[in-house]
Amino acid sequence: MTNPVHDRRACSTGTAKRKASIALNRDAARALARRRAIEQSAATVRSVEGKQLSDNAVEMDADEVPIWPALVVPVLEELRNGSTWHRKDLARAAAHRAGLSEVALGQTLQSGQLRYQHRVGWVLSHLSKAGWVERPERAHYRITSAGQEWLDTNPQGLDYSSARELLAPFWEEDNKRAAAKRASASGSTQGLVESTTPINDLDPVDQIEHGIARIHTEVGDALLERLRNSHPDFFEEAVVALLLAMGYGGAEQRGRRIGGTGDGGVDGVIDQDPLGLEQIYIQAKRYAHGSNVGREAIQAFVGALHGVGASRGVFITTSGFSSGAKEYARAVQSRIILIDAERLATLMIKYGVGVQSKDTYVTVELDEDFFA
Repeated sequence: MTNPVHDRRACSTGTAKRKASIALNRDAARALARRRAIEQSAATVRSVEGKQLSDNAVEMDADEVPIWPALVVPVLEELRNGSTWHRKDLARAAAHRAGLSEVALGQTLQSGQLRYQHRVGWVLSHLSKAGWVERPERAHYRITSAGQEWLDTNPQGLDYSSARELLAPFWEEDNKRAAAKRASASGSTQGLVESTTPINDLDPVDQIEHGIARIHTEVGDALLERLRNSHPDFFEEAVVALLLAMGYGGAEQRGRRIGGTGDGGVDGVIDQDPLGLEQIYIQAKRYAHGSNVGREAIQAFVGALHGVGASRGVFITTSGFSSGAKEYARAVQSRIILIDAERLATLMIKYGVGVQSKDTYVTVELDEDFFA
């Protein structure tokens, strides 16, 4: 791999200084344009997410990685000097150039792939199709003269609408071939005149992830409704089952419900070791949506923990917690974890408690090692 070279030897010191001055001014203008594009893209993503997810959506990290059109200029800027970059190194460098935070750099898709790497990959697919970058060897990229020309005249970058308008023509041939295959498989000629572009507001994997999030939202709402209408004993058993599924209690699944008359203010206990020397106590409250747990309930739970000589507990509810309850849980010496309705639904779906897998879909990508 050829390492990027940012400083070139000039014919003279004066020429080098003039070039450096011009480059700094140009880079400053581009940085400002990129920042505005990223801010606009972040607002667009939030708008799309707002339409797709309900107010009671299951917990998920906010997407801090800008949409792929906002990463076009950072990618081309890293390639500007003609160097050849490995795909992963290029993605990282472009992400830093775009000003991504450490949180954004660590965000992943449900598949485990880093989100920024996926979106840079989508950028490279479009740029390759447009002829703005080329791949001299497997997983390595280099800018072309067409890419240099476009970058010189478009330092402000792209938004959704301009990306759709600019890049759609490069996909027309692919669309025609895909339509022909669909028509051949169905025995119809209608598909031959249909042409759709893959330039959507969200790339395919992002669309899948948002679709899954919508399903999780609906299932999460249904879970909470069933739990709120269940018998108190069942709810207590369910929260114990959840903590065991999360790995507490060890392989022996050392957890049990102890709720009922004379339970001392605790509904379940998890033994962290075979002898029960380390224990986690549980309090479970089935409250209607909007009926938040107050400070008094948390104080009572802390008192119950002291009564059994425990210092750690988990308070789970199908509603929420008042600000006073949260502040008290943070301030008290005992370690109290609060799990509200939203987080409860998220955890039950994540660890497969009260839900089951319905369908499995597999996405594929080119196996570069096969062609090495």
